[in-house]
Amino acid sequence: MSSAPLGQSRIARLILQDFRTYASLDLAVSRPLVALVGENGAGKTNVLEAISLFMPGRGLRRAELGDMARQGGPGSFAISLALDAPYGEHRLGTGLEPQGEAARASRICRIDGMGATSPAAFAEFLRIVWLTPDLDALFRGPAGDRRRFLDRFVLAVDAEHGARVNALERALRSRNRVLEENPDDRLWLDALEREVAELAIAVAAARQETVGRLAALILETREDASPFPFATLSLEGEIDTLVATLPAVDAEDRYRAILRDQRPRDRAAGRTLVGPQATDLLVRHGPKDIPASTASTGEQKALLIGLVLAHARLVANMSGIAPFVLLDEVAAHLDPRRRAGLFEALEALGGQVWMTGADPSLFAELEGRADVLQVEPGRIEPVSA
Repeated sequence: MSSAPLGQSRIARLILQDFRTYASLDLAVSRPLVALVGENGAGKTNVLEAISLFMPGRGLRRAELGDMARQGGPGSFAISLALDAPYGEHRLGTGLEPQGEAARASRICRIDGMGATSPAAFAEFLRIVWLTPDLDALFRGPAGDRRRFLDRFVLAVDAEHGARVNALERALRSRNRVLEENPDDRLWLDALEREVAELAIAVAAARQETVGRLAALILETREDASPFPFATLSLEGEIDTLVATLPAVDAEDRYRAILRDQRPRDRAAGRTLVGPQATDLLVRHGPKDIPASTASTGEQKALLIGLVLAHARLVANMSGIAPFVLLDEVAAHLDPRRRAGLFEALEALGGQVWMTGADPSLFAELEGRADVLQVEPGRIEPVSA
């Protein structure tokens, strides 16, 4: 792993085939800042979603792969990007490939023409962070939304985290099913709870390490004059307390004991009540020292942007790769001072930034510094001077 961010990595060319509203798109860009402008529904977010599929998971919309295929198309889609990096040029590809009438379509991943086992393989070449309008209610919404937000943070620095989370969810479903159907089968439950405990402690430890590193970086780099206030972070949950206070082996033993003792209660509830699936990410507005949920709407938006910018810096520090940043309709909700501060902070990150907005004037100050592109249904062209 490199000790310094690879700040010059760029997507030089993005090709879409039968993806969302694009029957065919071949888009070349040359600058570190890319702004996509156009009316709502024109297809701006579809471009960001296509890029977001080059990391594990279901992309920034969390959609099913089949729903991404163009309506009226063959039911499959392909996304390819040419990555221009200091260490060479690479072609990355992903998409959905039909397997015939009797079989389900399958996800494909390719690197320089060779097949890859999963999207986690792309982490060797790029990392991605993003911010979308649906996160505006993050601090006031349910804990599950913040857990997904947290896991995406972890996934950007640990490409295997998603696989561990998915394995834990499967193990928990198996335990819940046995509790419902065969609650007296202690041997089976013991075996399942051993697997659950191993996965749970690994998931909780990865979350805690990422939050600890991010919180430390925020405090080290905070600027009181910044238009984006700093956040203080912590994790809340019984499993998080175990991981924070005990060695991993002892935490596993303690959690297995909790699972064993909680079997009647979990069976009555129909789910496992203690574990990483109950963790909450607590965020406070640092300068005011108040819960983020009680801050004003504008303060929450600025706090969220500051958190994503700090996460991007952490990704660069930990991976050696300056991340690609995807910002969907962010600038429209900022006053001129914060908008200028955002553009300045984005340029300082060193990675390529893709932004969307309905109004071209939002990006007027980036003239000569960004590729500003007009998006219309099915096509994208440079904005005329």
